[in-house]
Parts: sequence; structure tokens; C-alpha cells
Amino acid sequence: MNLNLQNKNALVCGSSQGLGLASAIELSLLGANVILFARNEEKLKIALSKLNSDKGQMHSYIIADFNNYTSVKNALENLLSKNITIHILVNNTGGPAGGKAIDASIEDYIQAFNCHLICNQIITQAVTPGMKSAGFGRIINVISTSVKQPIAGLGVSNTIRAAVANWSKTLSVELGPFGITVNNVLPGFTQTTRADYVINKKANDSGKSAELVMKELEAEIPVGRIGQPEEFAAAVAFLASPAAGYINGINLPVDGGRTGCL
Repeated sequence: MNLNLQNKNALVCGSSQGLGLASAIELSLLGANVILFARNEEKLKIALSKLNSDKGQMHSYIIADFNNYTSVKNALENLLSKNITIHILVNNTGGPAGGKAIDASIEDYIQAFNCHLICNQIITQAVTPGMKSAGFGRIINVISTSVKQPIAGLGVSNTIRAAVANWSKTLSVELGPFGITVNNVLPGFTQTTRADYVINKKANDSGKSAELVMKELEAEIPVGRIGQPEEFAAAVAFLASPAAGYINGINLPVDGGRTGCL
């Protein structure tokens, strides 16, 4: 099985922490040169130190706030002006705030749409010409199991994540002939700050303790526990590899079997 990513450049969004950082670490372990992409430079510097360089990889970072898609565009233009080809793109952005869909403001939906779908589109448009020239491309979108089964209390996220999933499926058809695959990886409850936010919100809304909410959530997961970031990242790294060249246009849940549909 060919999992070798040496001489491949990977751009990983939202990679200063959580699932993005875990994915960046796994890609570096397979030999990729990793470019971290997030808004907090101090966290990016710490994240950079965690990447593997045993194969002589050269790692770096760029900075932009995904709440401002113009800054994302400018950061990408500056990066690509250095004649760097991105072979692997991991689109990953923190989820919108929780709440019922009916209670969300128009601004909430617009902001989430811009932060997720529009930023993904800007980045993907920027890097695909290089992928086409190289005859190799992997676009991996970190979304949510809500694209298969909506999650209560995450109305805006459910809506926008579904839009990203259908955007991705469309791209998989358009870009497949160029050797570029486009897939979605759907995290279930994984030990991240986002999971902490969801658990604490459920606790506040229900009046239960966070510990009890956690136990109730774990009881819903067939494997009986919350996931670890590196377990999710392993799926991302595999889809980025040459071995996954015939996997295209899928939604892959990494959730311990919790999602109640195929």
C-alpha cells in the first residue's frame, strides 16, 4: 500500500489545534511538507513544532482569519506567488455557534456560509491549477456527521455543512478526470475544544452536569467512547495518499458507529 507523501505539499486549514493539527501531524508522518493555515500566529508556532521532519520535510504556516474571506484570498495569493504547488488540501474550519435553526439570524447564516463554503471555494480555486499540472490532487473537507443525520441544537451548522457536502460532491465529478479526488471526512464526537463546547452547551441547556452529558453521549456510541483526534486524522491521511486514488466523492464518518444511517 502506497502511503508515501514525500515531495508532496499539504495545505491544512484550521491547523493550529484540534482535528486540523492532528491531520497536519499525520500528513507530516507520511512525509508531506505541511503548510499550516489559521489565524493565531502564536498557536501556529507551537503547532509547527509538533510536525515530524524525519524525512527532511520543510514545514511552514500562513495566517488569515476565515471570518474574513478577503484575508484568506490575500494569504493564498501571497503563498502561491512563490510558485508552490499544493498537492493536498484539507479544508477545515471551526463550526458555527449552536442554537436552533429557527432562532438564528440572517447574519448568522451569511457569516457561516462565508466562513465555510466561500472560503473553501476561494482556497480550492486557487490550488487546483497546480494539482491539474501535477496530475495529482487530494481535496479533503472536514465537515460533520450532520450531513447524514442533523444534530439537535446545531441548526446553522447542519445547514451550512450540508451545503459544503454537496459542493464537494459536485467538485469530485468535475475534478476527477484530472487525477484530483474530493472527499469529506465526518467527525463524530472527538476529544477537541469543539466537543467540549457542545458538551458544555448541552449541560447548560439541560441543567445536567458536563460529566453526565459526556456519559450519555458515550452511551450512544457503539464503541463506547469518544474518539481521539489522531484516529480521525488517520482517515484524512489515508485519503490524501496515493493508495486512495480510486476513492472519490464520498462522505466518510469517523464516529465510532454513532451515526444512525448508512
